[in-house]
Amino acid sequence: MAIKSVTVIGLGGMGGGMAHSLLREGFAVTVFNRSAEKAMPLVRAGAVHAETVAGAVAGADALVLSLADESAVDELMSDEVVSRLEPGTVIVDTTTVSPSYARDAAARLAASGVERLEACVVGNPEMAMAGRLRVFVSGEESTVDLLEPLLSALAQEIRYLGAAGSASALKLALNLLLGVQTAALAEAADFAEASGLGRELLLDVVLNSGWRSPVLGFRAEFMRRRVYRPAGFRTVLMHKDLDLALRQAASYRLPLPLTRQAAGRFETAIGQGRGADDAAVVVEVSA
Repeated sequence: MAIKSVTVIGLGGMGGGMAHSLLREGFAVTVFNRSAEKAMPLVRAGAVHAETVAGAVAGADALVLSLADESAVDELMSDEVVSRLEPGTVIVDTTTVSPSYARDAAARLAASGVERLEACVVGNPEMAMAGRLRVFVSGEESTVDLLEPLLSALAQEIRYLGAAGSASALKLALNLLLGVQTAALAEAADFAEASGLGRELLLDVVLNSGWRSPVLGFRAEFMRRRVYRPAGFRTVLMHKDLDLALRQAASYRLPLPLTRQAAGRFETAIGQGRGADDAAVVVEVSA
């Protein structure tokens, strides 16, 4: 079965970008977001806006989810909604969830005749808009092959990882590294400023030396401009992902002391009202 109609649920920076990319590649795209105003740019670009989740999923060959957390997935993909899906419908879930949740969700959906692919998407909203993400997928390999045209519309690289839970584990490992690096960059900037060097000098050296990386460069630019909205990756989501990693690690009896320290710093930022800001705002947060 060729995938022609795609519903995208969740139109934040990543979800909205992916929906634009699918439109550009010729898919018939329906969109839904709890805040309907986020759908309007996509409607102007040719998408159909559904006012309800049930209306959004009706007749779709595939669904792409880009939601905040596990509870949002459970809320929008309720039994009532899933029962409206045609057998064989594929859900591509790009939401960052725990490996345990991913395996349970795949089993629940399979019982309803619906397939779930979990997709670890690596990149930022600009890359999502350009169809230049890197996508690491787990689930049934034959289903990944079936959805290759859809995934190719989103990604410059697609890699199959294996059984359910694999992509979620990779995403948490990557975001663990991102959170620790972002917190470390913030501390380096704090140290430079306390030493009288200035934040800008430290960030300039980082961005023009062997310490530079695309990930650190993206966060460093927020810190340099001291402007944290619109966020590339909200602080509240960074903390959520570090917490997921810590909870999953606890089930392995694996201590992650650096991750725990970094999570605490992002939690402080949230407590100071900066949860909607980009995670780079941690540089502005007093301990």
